[in-house]
Amino acid sequence: MIYITRHGQTDWNVLKKVMGRCDEPLNSTGFNQAIETKKRLLHTDIDLIICSPLLRAKQTAEIINEDRNIPIIYDQRIIERDFGEFEGLQTSHFDFNSYWDYYKNEQYQKAENIQVFFERVYDFLNDVIVNYRDKNVLLVAHGGVSIPVACFFQENIPSGSLVSAGLVLENCQVLSYSVK
Repeated sequence: MIYITRHGQTDWNVLKKVMGRCDEPLNSTGFNQAIETKKRLLHTDIDLIICSPLLRAKQTAEIINEDRNIPIIYDQRIIERDFGEFEGLQTSHFDFNSYWDYYKNEQYQKAENIQVFFERVYDFLNDVIVNYRDKNVLLVAHGGVSIPVACFFQENIPSGSLVSAGLVLENCQVLSYSVK
């Protein structure tokens, strides 16, 4: 079984700023969300945590793992999408829906192309399935990463804005996927 959770809330989440590679910490709400997630997952059998190396994800994983001693592996492939020139902007200050349209496949000066991003996350998921097939793995990642994860397991990439398609996890929301 693969579980995924998004990191807890940050101040930039509250301000609706896009946060790719910047290393924002959790705010007090984010810490409380991670504590609640820890409680929800307390009786869930987890063999391994694979976490984004960004601070907000690390803090969330560490809180979830308190008193459990589950091995944590940090993997660059589930770091958030690189927002490049859009980093720190509010979602209303650029065409956010177009940015998340897989089939438009926009090319940007600095921001990571969506199909390259999906390929990175799909490569990661294929490795997890091969290497940890008989394990229960918790992924601690980002809202953007939750989109290709959902598409991978649903075996479908919807048309239009993938953000509008309801594929983004809320802060500290947990979903589970069965490995076939």
